[in-house]
Amino acid sequence: MNNQIDLSIIIVNYNVKEFLLNLLQSIRNAMNNFAVEIIVVDNASDDGSIELLKEKYPDVKLIVNEKNVGFGAANNQALQIARGKYFLLINPDTIIKENTLNEMISFFRRTPGAGIAGCKVLNPDGTLQLACRRGFPGPWTSFTKVMGLSRIFPNSKLFARYNLTYLNENQTYEVDAVSGAFMMMRRELYEKIGGFDQQFFMYGEDLDLCYRSQKSGYKVYYLHTTEVIHFKGESTKRSSLDETKVFYNAMHLFVRKHFSSSFLIESILQSAIIFRKLIAFTNVYKLTILSIFTDFILFSFAVLAAEQLYSKENWNGFPEFSKPWVYLIPALLQIIILLINGSYKKKSLSTLRTLVSLFYGFIVLSAFTYFFKQVAFSRAVVLLTYIIVFAALPLWRIIAKVFFKIGLESDTKKSKTLIVGSEKKALELTSKLKSDFRNLYQVIGFIGLTRKSIGLQIGNYKILGTLDNIRKIIIDEKIDKVIFSSDDISFDQMFAAVSASHGENVEFMVAGKELDYLVGKSSVTMLDDIPLLKVQYNISSLFHRITKQIFDFGFSLILILLLVYPLIYLIHKFTSKKSGFFQFILGIPGVLKREKSFVGPLTASYYGELFVGKTGLTGLWFVENVDINDNAEMKNLDLFYAKNQSIWFDLEILGRTFPKMFFRTE
Repeated sequence: MNNQIDLSIIIVNYNVKEFLLNLLQSIRNAMNNFAVEIIVVDNASDDGSIELLKEKYPDVKLIVNEKNVGFGAANNQALQIARGKYFLLINPDTIIKENTLNEMISFFRRTPGAGIAGCKVLNPDGTLQLACRRGFPGPWTSFTKVMGLSRIFPNSKLFARYNLTYLNENQTYEVDAVSGAFMMMRRELYEKIGGFDQQFFMYGEDLDLCYRSQKSGYKVYYLHTTEVIHFKGESTKRSSLDETKVFYNAMHLFVRKHFSSSFLIESILQSAIIFRKLIAFTNVYKLTILSIFTDFILFSFAVLAAEQLYSKENWNGFPEFSKPWVYLIPALLQIIILLINGSYKKKSLSTLRTLVSLFYGFIVLSAFTYFFKQVAFSRAVVLLTYIIVFAALPLWRIIAKVFFKIGLESDTKKSKTLIVGSEKKALELTSKLKSDFRNLYQVIGFIGLTRKSIGLQIGNYKILGTLDNIRKIIIDEKIDKVIFSSDDISFDQMFAAVSASHGENVEFMVAGKELDYLVGKSSVTMLDDIPLLKVQYNISSLFHRITKQIFDFGFSLILILLLVYPLIYLIHKFTSKKSGFFQFILGIPGVLKREKSFVGPLTASYYGELFVGKTGLTGLWFVENVDINDNAEMKNLDLFYAKNQSIWFDLEILGRTFPKMFFRTE
């Protein structure tokens, strides 16, 4: 080891070249009289980071990885060659103060028991980044964090042990762990316990290192006398990782490694992932959930009110054995009809569709009273019920719109829009959008074709990301519309982006003059001389996914309960029957187990990252005259189905399947 090196600064970079350059400049300003070496490990960036680093900072030691090996593994590569007395591990999306290095080294010199230390880490708005001082996620600490008790009681030592929010941020003290975004350690500690555990890909490795440090006899400290700014999450914004899942999986690994693993702890951490996703789902579909709940309650009470209004001498109301189902099942049936008819939208309350759906519901419910005599207690009650709901359901929607401004059509405001394409095409399209007399588009930024372009300023707009991380941009910027330039983006790239962003309440459109390569039904809006063609990718739509799953489960259950499957199974066992019908019926268990669908592609569920549906017992490949060995033709057919899938399309395919399958053998 060269004793002249005081400090080795280690930076793991992934596609954040602008932040990296700012950090290196701030390090130069803070070096003072220390002998410092800087080691940058690049985790397969493709944004031009490596070229820029070689040009601007040729003295920096550079390790270039051909793939993203993870945060811990990349740091370990640098630790193996570092020569400093102290090691500073710091994220590239940070900026340090001029006194930071001096304060940290001085603290270690006067605190011989310190093995690891971190300083005050601030968000760009000046608030404290809670992760810079933490407690270990033991059973109780994990529970309080997952259940949100630490957020509700931030000043409680009992409930806020994970982020230590009950402690004064302007004091220095010993803690369980500090953040890997800024972590200094002694060389002696590294030589004693080694580097990061590479089981942790991202998150949790800093906790693990701090835990092992304390077990080896060294202490971990939070230092308040200096601070850094951390632009948290810049690297993850440019990846396609699910940070929530990765984070809780890391916590799970930490608990399993260092604490007695139990079913309870594993359940808490796994449920956290589901809980977070449920919150995100509820946030996106809150208006839909509110509408369904309100309609269900109003309809149930309408049945009850109709019963009371119609009660007379020769009819004393519904019999006891039918309660409470007689109030709930009709309401559920009507909700299903409202769903199928598209009455529930994410951002608006539809009054007209509601009225049409109620009319359909009245016909269906009235028919039930004729075909099922045991529930035909009184057809007059059905009529009274619908008289009430014909007034109540549209009325609450009108009140919500007029008085509370809830559920107004999203087209009445500007749509936050992303443009995907080359710089020239993006600027051209933005100009067209701004000249639209309705002025319904607010362009937030561009999606570039390569990571090297991220961060570039094009006119008044910035390139925010690429197709690889478009979903993150959509979420972060609350995007309403995404417009592709058909000259720059391929058909497969468009639908892969649509598939990756399903459930995010975004309308995708294609701008271009040649529209014949697009399949299926689409709505076209003319913008000057540029047609904007709406891209609908049904297989990823929440409504279509739910209705498809309900149909698959219900239909397969019916075929089993009606003994169709058992009978065919027995015949198949004792005969040599191999007709298409037999193969179809024998595939039902796979549908029931959600491994397959009644209708879907023949073999491929994915083309790259593009989901086209679960493999089907039948599909367009069965009913159309196609060569199943022609991969290009099969792919086009699968894309067509994925784009246009609906319960009615599936029923149409099934209807065409049954006559054909009796004459087809495998």
